[in-house]
Amino acid sequence: MTNLKSPQHLYCDTPPTILRNREEKFRTAKDNPFWMFIADYVFKKMVEKRFHSLMYKGYENLEKRDKTKATLFYTNHNNWWDGIIGFTVARRIMHGRLRLMIEEMNRFPLFQYIGCFPINKKSAQDAMKSLKYAATTLDSPDINFWLFPQGIIRPPHYRPEVFQSGLAYLVQNATKQFGGINLCPVSVNYTFLRQDKPEIVMEFGEVRTFYEFKEDRKEFCHKLEREFEQLCDNQQLNISKGNFEGYYYLFKQKLSWWRDIERRLKNIGMKDSNKQ
Repeated sequence: MTNLKSPQHLYCDTPPTILRNREEKFRTAKDNPFWMFIADYVFKKMVEKRFHSLMYKGYENLEKRDKTKATLFYTNHNNWWDGIIGFTVARRIMHGRLRLMIEEMNRFPLFQYIGCFPINKKSAQDAMKSLKYAATTLDSPDINFWLFPQGIIRPPHYRPEVFQSGLAYLVQNATKQFGGINLCPVSVNYTFLRQDKPEIVMEFGEVRTFYEFKEDRKEFCHKLEREFEQLCDNQQLNISKGNFEGYYYLFKQKLSWWRDIERRLKNIGMKDSNKQ
């Protein structure tokens, strides 16, 4: 009998920077044209190789944003692909620049040049340093800040949603420093439908623009938690019913040769049955 290891440690409640306790150099986010070109090419190839399609819904909500302000997207964090999907949205749907906080960015230092910067949760002071810097990046309408308010990778459809207060901090400080911020929830599902590769199903929720912030941070986050749960649950319900009305494809792969042969064989069988 094969000796299988238990999968009980797939998810951990301790952030990686605390768990590994390593020094992390702080790097500011930059938009280097050469590395942006490389990332555009490499990430596009990676996503389109591993997924059959990326479909999205709710772009009309994004069109209602204040286009003179930066946009802060907050979304679920379930797996390794999430940051690359954030880059894909920023570059291929929004046609702007990405800002993304990454734990253990010392493992990916080149990401600094495509708009990423580190967050170190070993101490409250280090985490606050990153948040203070993050607030200064929300200064331009072409900035798309991709935030995972859970603060850690969680299993798909994890409940209840619990947001850290950094989301409220960024909204509060963006209104003070730059006069406003767009806030947009994004529900992302990675799921198999009828193809041999998984598909990315993304829904943009209602966009809100804040020009001032007078709410209690905790209450603000709790309100967003419940609304975000509803957005994710409704999307999952529609997926379970095969309801994809309103979705558009960012990309969709052509049928592989064996799937094309399968489709042709099925058509032959259907023609023969019709003759009978």
